[in-house]
Amino acid sequence: MRKKIVAGNWKMNKTLQEGVALATELKNTLAAEKPNCEVIIGTPFIHLATVSELLKDSVIAVSAENCANKESGAYTGEVSAAMVKSTGAEYVILGHSERREYYNETPEILKEKVDLALANGLKVIFCIGETEQERDNNQQEAVCKAELQGSVFHLTAEQWKNIVIAYEPIWAIGTGKTATAEQAEEIHAYIRKCVAEVYGAQAADDTTILYGGSCKASNAPELFGKPDIDGGLIGGASLKAPDFKGIIDAWK
Repeated sequence: MRKKIVAGNWKMNKTLQEGVALATELKNTLAAEKPNCEVIIGTPFIHLATVSELLKDSVIAVSAENCANKESGAYTGEVSAAMVKSTGAEYVILGHSERREYYNETPEILKEKVDLALANGLKVIFCIGETEQERDNNQQEAVCKAELQGSVFHLTAEQWKNIVIAYEPIWAIGTGKTATAEQAEEIHAYIRKCVAEVYGAQAADDTTILYGGSCKASNAPELFGKPDIDGGLIGGASLKAPDFKGIIDAWK
């Protein structure tokens, strides 16, 4: 059975104190009412150690939002996969469209990051998705397949078990636009087909594929009701505990 996951991506938000307060509120909320899915929060680097310690015995797992493509050394300001792992984090988000766009992360760089994350015992939430222009030109399938081929399809079947895919239509991130549940399901099913071509039907069936584009409590039940959508990678709505809980409750 593949995992159902609701993952929050805080992005560059929340001071350490605010992050601890939010994590504490989520911990208490979910302790009172156990979720029907795995819950992950992706926090900025400075929160990781504190929040991982805080959530150690809770139902919430912690993820970094990025890691370096180098093992260690003279790379001022970078944070390695080993450092992320040492904080107690279990996951790392890689390939997010904002990293690709603003920080010029290429498929090759992302491939290095994926390899280092897995080598250091982290699970990877790997993001793929098309721009509005690519969608208008009906290139969404080609774009998603190329991003998978460029950075993760070199992995062994054993390594693949530690990969979660997040499909994020870039045109629907923070824009208020959302892919319809049908549009999202169509591409999720296509991604699963691509995985099956490389790793076989069983591995594809076991792969968790999240939707990441303006998912809210109001549209989560419809999205999560689709056979190939296994949860969400949530941006803005993960910054307030009640909003995030509303999405988690879509699995009830």
